Amino acid sequence: METSMEPVTVRIGALDLRFLVDEHHGAGEMILFEFTVPPEARVPAPHHHAAVDEAVYGLAGILTVTVDGIPREIRAGDVAFIPRGAVHHHENRHEEIARALVLLTPGSIGRAYFEEMAAAVAGPDRPDPARVREIMPRHGLVPA
Repeated sequence: METSMEPVTVRIGALDLRFLVDEHHGAGEMILFEFTVPPEARVPAPHHHAAVDEAVYGLAGILTVTVDGIPREIRAGDVAFIPRGAVHHHENRHEEIARALVLLTPGSIGRAYFEEMAAAVAGPDRPDPARVREIMPRHGLVPA
C-alpha cells in the first residue's frame, strides 16, 4: 500500500488525466485526478457507473457536465456531484482549456481503466469501438 506518490499522467487523445491518488493507494477506495480538457472536446461518450459516485470540482476554464440530460457549466470553485446510475458526460464547449479535479469512489474505476482506454483510442484505425465496448463494462461503466 503506497501512501505517497509522484502523479502519473495518462493521455487519452488530447485529454490529460493526472492521477494524484489511484487504486494503489490506501485500500483502493478512492481515485483522484486532475482532468485537463482542451477546447471543443467532448469526453467520454454518455455512460453511467454501476457502483461509483463521481464529483467534479472546477479548477480553471469551463467544463460542461451533463447529468441525466441536464447540462451544467462548472467553473473554478464549482462542484458537480454525479451519483452512481446517473447518465453523464463531460465536454469543453469553450475556447480555453478546462481543468477539474475528479473524485471517484469507491475506486473501482482506476488508472488501469484509463490506461486501457488510452491504448484503445491511440494509433491508426482508432478508436477501436469493439475494444472500447469490451473495456467499459469490465470496469463498471455502462454506455448509455
